[in-house]
Amino acid sequence: MAAEHRRRVALVTGAGRGIGRAIALALAGDGFQVVANDLNGDELGETVAAVRDRGAQGEPLIGDIADVDGTDALLDRASAAFGVPTCLVNNAGISVAKRGDMLEATPESFDRLISVNLRGPFFLTQKLARRMLDDRSAADRTDRAIITISSTNAFAASPERAEYCLSKSALAMMTSLYALRLAEAGIGVYEIRPGVIRTAMTAVARERYDARYARGDFTPINRWGEPDEVGRAAAMLAGGHLPFSTGDVIHVDGGLHIARL
Repeated sequence: MAAEHRRRVALVTGAGRGIGRAIALALAGDGFQVVANDLNGDELGETVAAVRDRGAQGEPLIGDIADVDGTDALLDRASAAFGVPTCLVNNAGISVAKRGDMLEATPESFDRLISVNLRGPFFLTQKLARRMLDDRSAADRTDRAIITISSTNAFAASPERAEYCLSKSALAMMTSLYALRLAEAGIGVYEIRPGVIRTAMTAVARERYDARYARGDFTPINRWGEPDEVGRAAAMLAGGHLPFSTGDVIHVDGGLHIARL
């Protein structure tokens, strides 16, 4: 196998902490060179240091994926580190500023959620996919992947954060669309739907979820999920181990998605 085909480069957005950092570390452990993107330089520095501690190459990439006018420049900087990424993990996302009645949701909150959680990933994927297709040296490889981190709110409605649910449900269709468009090129496109994962984003609802777990009737696997469990799923998908699969959804939610009576 040519040296070019052994090169595996992952661009992970929202990699400064939480699930994004766990994904970056899992990919580093699987032999990827990692370009870690986020808004916060200090947090990114910690992620990249941890990537390098695992013996992998890592580079920080500060930038806002919601700024779609700057997406090409962002990808130029990402590619300057190790070459055109062979894997993209769309992980960056935000939640509502304050949970509340959907009848009180504001256009500003709606637009911000859609901009970061959907519009940014759509155009980042579009523009990186073009570069992947133009990279003729990688045309015959079967381990290129685009992975989007959505949420159980892609199907489970939470009226107190309606705009978040809408942004995540649209990512499911985005995955299907890109899976169809890129299948002929051998680029696998996948979605991971985390459930209740122990992160800073879920900390605001910790007491609520703790109470549900204490009742024992929330999820079949009755505990919080951990970021590294999402990271392991991402590494599996990124590794090219499912060459006859695309458009698939991987649930990392303790079985929360299973309908039961």
